[in-house]
Amino acid sequence: MKLFRFGAFENEKPGVELADGTKLDVSAFGEDYNEKFFATDGIARLKSWLDTNAASAPKVEDGFRYGSCVARPSKIVCIGMNYAKHAYESGATELPKEPIIFFKSTSALCGPFDQVIIPRNSEKTDWEVELAVVIGKRTSYVEEANALDYVAGYAVHNDYSERAFQMERGGQWVKGKSNDTFAPLGPYLVTSDEVGNANDLDLWLSLNGKKIQDSNTSDMIFQIPFLVSYLSQFMTLLPGDVITTGTPAGVGLGMKPPVYLKPGDVVELGIEKLGSQKQEAIAWKAV
Repeated sequence: MKLFRFGAFENEKPGVELADGTKLDVSAFGEDYNEKFFATDGIARLKSWLDTNAASAPKVEDGFRYGSCVARPSKIVCIGMNYAKHAYESGATELPKEPIIFFKSTSALCGPFDQVIIPRNSEKTDWEVELAVVIGKRTSYVEEANALDYVAGYAVHNDYSERAFQMERGGQWVKGKSNDTFAPLGPYLVTSDEVGNANDLDLWLSLNGKKIQDSNTSDMIFQIPFLVSYLSQFMTLLPGDVITTGTPAGVGLGMKPPVYLKPGDVVELGIEKLGSQKQEAIAWKAV
């Protein structure tokens, strides 16, 4: 299934896109796509509900706003430098021997077609197309061989990053990762059964119509089953949590000279089977 959320920011409703492209409002199911939904086998229950109620569920007409495909999770866990060429373009002299882990604030979540706000005092806002993994059930100390049993599905994520905040201000990377609108997620959560092998998906990103990231998830240094198992050794992953698995080469930081977003720039990105996103960059202003 393809799950999506639609409507005004922080007032989104749950939706489902059927195999024929029809989009249904499933608000009558009575649940958002949140921790409780995933923890109680919500995907299977929603499928069963649709068997009986799809014909009477209202269609979602064109022109709606997509929200984040997952309601605000307990955490967004990020993997850094998980593609070799990106690690080297970022200045690494050797590849990580274990995954680099950092967090991104959940308040950064937004819709896949929302504008991205260049933060106040930012001069180095950058882009990163990434495959996001959505956890389907409580995950603690799982073995790599069983790790995919704990995955609900996958989504497109743009891990926006302010490089000066991230790398020049001391402390942890989270400062450069967590500004508002820095985590567009979606348009869909595509369930694992529909995606198949998520470690063999093409992913790409274009800036102002020019493709600058073009890779495949098979190029990850640490692949999805390992990452889920590895993280579960250090923290409990809760249903609905998001693991975002790193970006391939082609970020602004790695260009010579570096290139960063300015107001009016348009970023488009996508992942095979999961859909695409588009954001226009705008300058921060006081509300």
